[in-house]
Amino acid sequence: MNLELRNIRSFLGRNLNNISGWSSNRKIIVIESDDWGTIRMPSKKVFNNLIEKGIPVNKCSFCKYDSLASEKDLSLLFEVLLSHETKNQKKPIITANTIVANPNFDRILEADFSEYFFETFTDTLKRYPEHLGSFKLWEYGQEKQIFHPQLHGREHLNVNLWMDFLKKNSKETRMTFDFKMFGISTDISNENRKSYMASFNYENAVEIENQKKILREAQEIFTKKFGYKSQSFIAPNYVWSPKLEETMLELGIEFIQTSRNQIVPDGELKKDKYVRHYTGQKNQAGQIYLVRNCIFEPSTSSTKDHVKECLSQITTSFRWKKPAIISSHRLNYIGFIDEENRTKNLKLLDNLLCEIIKKWPEVEFMTSDELGRLIKNQN
Repeated sequence: MNLELRNIRSFLGRNLNNISGWSSNRKIIVIESDDWGTIRMPSKKVFNNLIEKGIPVNKCSFCKYDSLASEKDLSLLFEVLLSHETKNQKKPIITANTIVANPNFDRILEADFSEYFFETFTDTLKRYPEHLGSFKLWEYGQEKQIFHPQLHGREHLNVNLWMDFLKKNSKETRMTFDFKMFGISTDISNENRKSYMASFNYENAVEIENQKKILREAQEIFTKKFGYKSQSFIAPNYVWSPKLEETMLELGIEFIQTSRNQIVPDGELKKDKYVRHYTGQKNQAGQIYLVRNCIFEPSTSSTKDHVKECLSQITTSFRWKKPAIISSHRLNYIGFIDEENRTKNLKLLDNLLCEIIKKWPEVEFMTSDELGRLIKNQN
């Protein structure tokens, strides 16, 4: 397919995807950033060890750059956010979709892989070398209204699948366990398996009851850490069963963040289903879907003009009177593994925010739950 045809298809797709759903004359931007709190690559040393052992982690952006956010990562990100202000004197704000727990590797090993244990993400932070003050910075970001946690799950891990491979002493999974990590993406893994990252995938529908328990524990931990219940939720890898939505509602989750396609597991058919959503759509329980229609993920490609593309997507959203909901994962702002990744992308974020405020002075930066409440109150 030639470049001109790709551009035409991209233009048509952006417009078609913004036709349905809730509309407003207001210029609303939501920046949704996933994976805060979860572990990924523990250190540059581990990264190099995995390369030596034949796992091409350099070929996966998440394995190459992503890790728990250090004090410096957060401080430099917050500097950029605080340097911008809209006409209504509000700063840009990130909806920090948060994983509240990680595996407790020591206890799992002590139990000889017969039982799973987890620890809160704040306990994990204490063991990382540049992270002791990170949670204090999370609190500072909340106080300054530039960093707003919402729930992403208990772990960014399919516990059943991971534990099965550990019990089988699968070579790669056990090796990465010894490095206190699990996040080797399937496209670079030497193992034939499904993704460990899709927490709410399943092989058998009976697993859903345990997933409900995991959701309850996740909201409980979230509430203890932040002092409020998360009103919105996004499932890791956009994979979840509709049967979980009733439990979400019981927990106070009224708004479901997602991409355009929800991936619904079907353990019996061994085949996933895809369900389309649009912003403002309601499910049977009355929960409202918030659908991402813009992307700012500069760590995933070095060949694109990410600022230009994101601005074009925002322009299309506003043309159709839709809020611009931007996907921008944590990995884009992490320099703990590779400082250049953070430096380069913070400059791009700074440029993007400058261009947004210059082009739309009346822009309103909102969090996901703020947008959800606005849609709910107007219906």
